[in-house]
Parts: sequence; structure tokens; C-alpha cells
Amino acid sequence: MTTFPEGVATKVDIAVQAGEEFYNLYYETFDKKRHLLAKLYMDTAKLVWNGNPADGKEAILKFFENLPSSEHKIDSLDCHPLIDQVSGGQMTIMVKTYGTVEFSKNKKRSFQQTFMLTSQNNKWMIVSDCMRFQE
Repeated sequence: MTTFPEGVATKVDIAVQAGEEFYNLYYETFDKKRHLLAKLYMDTAKLVWNGNPADGKEAILKFFENLPSSEHKIDSLDCHPLIDQVSGGQMTIMVKTYGTVEFSKNKKRSFQQTFMLTSQNNKWMIVSDCMRFQE
């Protein structure tokens, strides 16, 4: 059994719990209340959606407004903390999902999505979001 240095196991536990809560909230909001996604993104957030970039919360929300209605099903979730040297000492986690999405009754497509979340006033916010269809 691997032993983590003091504090790392706690950060892993926090990342897993936060990631599980986050992905449920994110995909439910995306599918049913997309106009509320703004509350999950930092003002300076970055998005890359199948190679299409959007810079800042307003641009991200405008991009999402142009997408048809959706239904996501998540098959896999992985969450882990980023090391302090990368995140400047602020609790930051990586959340990776894999699943399928169906837009407006079109064919289901497999996708993977990676989020970087950071804690802002005891609330997890999206710093970056990268989504890619799996062809």
C-alpha cells in the first residue's frame, strides 16, 4: 500500500468529494438550466470546446447559448488535487469526465472533458474547461 506524505491524502479526499459534487451539478445545470452556468465559471475562465476557444465567462456563456439542448451521461470520473507549486498554494483540483452526450435527439457521441477548479470563498469555480468529442 502506498503512503502519501502528510496532508496529501486529505487533499485527495477533498478533491474526490468536490469533484463528485461538481460533476453532478455541472451536467445537470448544462442539460436543464444552462443559463445558470455563469455561476460556475470564474470571470477569467478559459474554454476549449473541440478546438474552439472562448476566453472569459461572458464568451463561454455566449458559446453555450448557441448549442442545442443536451443530455449527458457520465461513465467515468477522475479527480485529484494539483500540487501547490502549480496552483500557487491555493487548493486547486483537476476533474476529468468521460461519457456520452446527445444534442437535440441527434446521435449520441462519446466525449471527454477536463476541468480545473479552484476554491474561491469556499466555492469551487471553473478556471479552465476543455471538452473533446471522441471520434
